[in-house]
Amino acid sequence: MIVEALIFLVWLVVLSWGADRFVFGSSALARNMGISPMIIGLTIVAMGSSAPEIMVSATASFSGNTDTAVGNAIGSNIANIALVLGLTALLKPLTVASTTLKREMPVMLAVSLLATYFLADLYLSLSEGVMLFVLFFITIGGLAWMSFYIEKGDPLTQETHDEVPDGVPTKKAVIWLLVGLVLLPLSAHFMVESAVEIAHYFGLSDLVIGLTIIAIGTSLPELAASIAGVLKGEDDLALGNIIGSNIFNILAVMAMPGLIAPGNIDPDAAGRDIYTMLGLSFLLVIFCFNLRGTRRINRFEALAFLACFLGYQYIVFNQG
Repeated sequence: MIVEALIFLVWLVVLSWGADRFVFGSSALARNMGISPMIIGLTIVAMGSSAPEIMVSATASFSGNTDTAVGNAIGSNIANIALVLGLTALLKPLTVASTTLKREMPVMLAVSLLATYFLADLYLSLSEGVMLFVLFFITIGGLAWMSFYIEKGDPLTQETHDEVPDGVPTKKAVIWLLVGLVLLPLSAHFMVESAVEIAHYFGLSDLVIGLTIIAIGTSLPELAASIAGVLKGEDDLALGNIIGSNIFNILAVMAMPGLIAPGNIDPDAAGRDIYTMLGLSFLLVIFCFNLRGTRRINRFEALAFLACFLGYQYIVFNQG
């Protein structure tokens, strides 16, 4: 079991690094093609942050572990809000200034409600998977369109411009893009295999392993990016990465089991877990736009997020 745990950790590092190289290469290539940094930031970078979850979900679905794939999507969103934002805002309170984020938050809530509706009958169908995937591409197009109408003074504009790689030779960008495309599915395959072995050893269900070990592991890149962002004063970018990742986790990650292995869903996923994710999503909006009008996530609210995360993990492992 120690060997399996080490294999999981090694491939998790490879998965995270591969996703980083994929984002770097694709962003640099897009910039060399004349695409604006704002479009790149709202689409390629945001989508790239969900690349580990997408690959893990697809791999689990091909292996017939539908609950693991669904649990990965839900658990990653829970971890992104309660763990990643909780730790980040505890380190430094997050100020919400971007009007772009105010437009993205309703989208996050809408797709979360849609996912709740789809899972209510305890079955994720092929048609639902197709609908989620179509909405994924519609959302990418919508975000690209939105980038043309962002106010010049929006702080997210400069923060995104600074983060998108510039001056990278096209050949180098293509190489890193290909490296990422090779490493992502390869590392996801071995990571899921070791995670399933660990789950069986401890008597955990496929759903629980997706909700916990895999979800937390694939959320670590977001944690590193968010902490790095707030330390550089890029609060809106840090929060934007989480919101974008959560949107894509529902639309792209949850679409994978519907497209590849449609079938019955664990009742806990359609009840306890999806409603925890939905509740945290609403709580995030409330914290960002509270009645006092401060538009920030303070340390007290960060502790509330972390308390929710720890309480949820306790419940999952005791029921799992």
